Amino acid sequence: MAEVTFDRVSKVYPDGTRAVSNLELDVSDGEFMVLVGPSGCGKTTALRMAAGLEEISEGVLRIGERVVNYVPSRDRDIAMVFQSYALYPHLSVYENIAFGLRVKGLPKSEIGERVQRAAKILDLEPYLQRKPKALSGGQRQRVAMGRAIVRQPAAFLMDEPLSNLDAKLRVQMRAEIASVQQDLGTTTIYVTHDQVEAMTMGDRVAVMRKGELQQVATPQELYDHPLNLFVGGFIGSPSMNLMEARLVRDGDAMLAEIGEGQALEIDAALMARRPALAAYADRDVILGIRPEDLEDGAVAGDAPPSRRLRGKVSLREALGSEIMMHLTIEARPAVTDEIRELAEDVGGQAPVSEHPESAMVGRFSSRSRAKAGDDVEVVVDTSGLHFFDPHTGLGIYDHAGGAGT
Repeated sequence: MAEVTFDRVSKVYPDGTRAVSNLELDVSDGEFMVLVGPSGCGKTTALRMAAGLEEISEGVLRIGERVVNYVPSRDRDIAMVFQSYALYPHLSVYENIAFGLRVKGLPKSEIGERVQRAAKILDLEPYLQRKPKALSGGQRQRVAMGRAIVRQPAAFLMDEPLSNLDAKLRVQMRAEIASVQQDLGTTTIYVTHDQVEAMTMGDRVAVMRKGELQQVATPQELYDHPLNLFVGGFIGSPSMNLMEARLVRDGDAMLAEIGEGQALEIDAALMARRPALAAYADRDVILGIRPEDLEDGAVAGDAPPSRRLRGKVSLREALGSEIMMHLTIEARPAVTDEIRELAEDVGGQAPVSEHPESAMVGRFSSRSRAKAGDDVEVVVDTSGLHFFDPHTGLGIYDHAGGAGT
């Protein structure tokens, strides 16, 4: 096992395209680090540089204490698990797992011990004599994992290994991969486009955008304290609702004015946690509200008007335990380059800044009886509001115009 260190690592292609720029990232010994971001953000390129499959243009990459910039992939003591399982169809599960060890010339007895140990960890013992075509997608992915495990590498590098599986198998396999990594304690870098995978699997998550690292933190820290607008909009499912607002003082209180005649009083405890908000009085901000902080006013119980917004239901998605309620409210949608990019990443259309209405999603209780076309009052948990500077895109936390911890 070993730590993996990216020290101002960049990848620049001959045409001048910078796929990765000045990546500073320390992956600790035994840590499960997830690289996540939109398509084309540089996460796979970063992984391929660590694997030795892409040349490093600038900076230094270390595995343990060793600089590996010019070390061939086969000599880096790493094992990769790819999106495609890359199994040999004519070989049995046992032979697929053992293949790399045989190439290295290990004794037959040691190969047998390592394969049996990996098969036990991955619950593959009943399938060792089967060919890949007789296995399910999840079992094939386990075989690919087994081939990596038997090598006992310093680090695992995984490039979207679950993207070919159906939704149910993905949930099962991500739990299994996380469990196996925890048991083995092997340093792991895992690339995914799926932020749910990132949040559920990683010890820490590194969010990338346009080749640059945006923020690296624990999943909960990313969710609670996104450093900037891009991270706030990318992390969370459904994604954060973002709209224009203006902060104004009302006696000792601070209000976020939203649209025509609507305002939310900012929770006093939130103001205390984010003292920089005080400097934004009589200034415009971008307000972020997570779907889980919204509830149907008809079932939320008593809540003052300062915690309520008026809206209209455009779509109701009943999921049994909860309802995804799509709403429109009278508020100008926030529109920035980050927001446009986030909309494009999910195949949506970016909002129009001049539009007087914002689309919102609320994660409502299943007790809500609101339906499409209904006017509703929405209760907001104002202790969970997020605020971003509209000019810098940074979260407003400890000092004006920037983000703090």
